Amino acid sequence: MRHVDFSPLYRSTVGFDRLFSMLDSVGQPEQAPSYPPYNIERTGENTYRITMAVAGFDEKELSIEAHAHVLTVKGEKSEDDAANKTEFLYRGIAKRAFERRFQLADHVEVQAASLKNGLLHIDLLRNIPETLKPRRIAIAADIAEATKTIEAQPTAKQVN
Repeated sequence: MRHVDFSPLYRSTVGFDRLFSMLDSVGQPEQAPSYPPYNIERTGENTYRITMAVAGFDEKELSIEAHAHVLTVKGEKSEDDAANKTEFLYRGIAKRAFERRFQLADHVEVQAASLKNGLLHIDLLRNIPETLKPRRIAIAADIAEATKTIEAQPTAKQVN
């Protein structure tokens, strides 16, 4: 696979470091473990859901943390299970600890999390601030009218 050098773009752009590092990492083979399996669904125009199969874990053994565009889900089995001296003839249900990270886009927030029937559901919402949404600009025939129309619109500072 061919490697793309983004260094010329670093010289002419400001604030896109995270984007270029993500693009740079796309070409590398994924080293992440495949446990636990998960789905990412789009449930609406601005809503998403991550569903992870975490059979054998309960709410106290799972932790979810969102920080700086990264959602981290950790699972650690309690020591009570290790103290149990049950002899397994076959163990097909994994009880190993895991940590899974998801990159979140700008303005994506965790809304809720629930655990039901061995599936961990994490609901996400993309909440774009009003100041970043597109707005319509009226076109005036006279240049004096146009500047008055734009200046008359309240800015974010004037509204608050």
